[in-house]
Amino acid sequence: MNDFKKRNDLLKKSLKERILVMDGAMGTMIQNHRLSEEEFRGEKFKNWTQDIKGNNDILSITQPDIIRDIHKEYLEAGADIIETNSFNATCISQADYGMEEVIYDLNFACARLAREACDEYSLKTPLKPRFVMGVLGPTSRTASLSPDVDNPAFRNVSFDELVQTYKPAVRALTQGGADIILIETIFDTLNAKAAIFAVKAVFDDIGYELPISISGTITDASGRTLSGQTPEAFWYSMSHAEPLSLGFNCALGAKDLRQHIAAISKIVDCHISAHPNAGLPNEMGEYDETPQEMAAQLGEWARAGLLNITGGCCGTTPDHIRAIAQAVKGVAPREIPDKVPELLLSGLEPFKAV
Repeated sequence: MNDFKKRNDLLKKSLKERILVMDGAMGTMIQNHRLSEEEFRGEKFKNWTQDIKGNNDILSITQPDIIRDIHKEYLEAGADIIETNSFNATCISQADYGMEEVIYDLNFACARLAREACDEYSLKTPLKPRFVMGVLGPTSRTASLSPDVDNPAFRNVSFDELVQTYKPAVRALTQGGADIILIETIFDTLNAKAAIFAVKAVFDDIGYELPISISGTITDASGRTLSGQTPEAFWYSMSHAEPLSLGFNCALGAKDLRQHIAAISKIVDCHISAHPNAGLPNEMGEYDETPQEMAAQLGEWARAGLLNITGGCCGTTPDHIRAIAQAVKGVAPREIPDKVPELLLSGLEPFKAV
């Protein structure tokens, strides 16, 4: 508990002093290893009854050295914040592999690996402490939209089911050593509200709170989330969580994401985060934007006063993070606007009472 309080104070201090850099894509780095089914299984799941190749999260248990080394590569590149390898480590997502029963152990292992790596590098450079973001992904289901085009009223998941799938993950990430809980790649605001409810419930149970970061995703050129909200409306819907940071990741490259970060930067009274993809995927589903191209764009964002936390999502590598870290080095972090008491409402569009 004392260690957590110390790290939390260091996090707040660091955010005042500089723009913090997150790591890049875990999936991109794992794919480079071209692991077999047997390597995904390891000894623990050697006799598992179904294929688990592609379950990247489980590698935190079966191939911990690979995941730890990836964390270290990003730390060596200059990352201040390491995300846990737990994007799909919820009951709903792990049901694809029949692994719902290992959720706590899986998230705990993800958090411990990131914690160990961050602690090692924090000891090397005490003036540059490193922090762990415990990741909660969006799951493969949406509480706001019907997966059946012939039945718009149908839902394949409820709010309460989402809360229950998030709770053990939150508890394990917290107890495994996370400094921040990141609810990320949010395409459905109702899913995110369930995650926030679960996070707060776990905090009530354990008697202390971690900061919460929230990161949505703009799915296409419409400038909206999949469930239809504009960036401003998304903030109004999330502000009750009093997050440490709010921003966007994935789906778009930096060039297309900038306008949306600029829009919320004017109104969000917490830190702003952005970790875009390395451009848009090409015909082969690969990402072509170079480290230099991406860093040039995010460096401009920083100089324009838009950023407090930045990094990379799909397609980004340690080379991308190294270039981004250099591009934002020495640039003052965005100043948080004063919070003004006012009535803010949102549906798909924002509404401010005047």
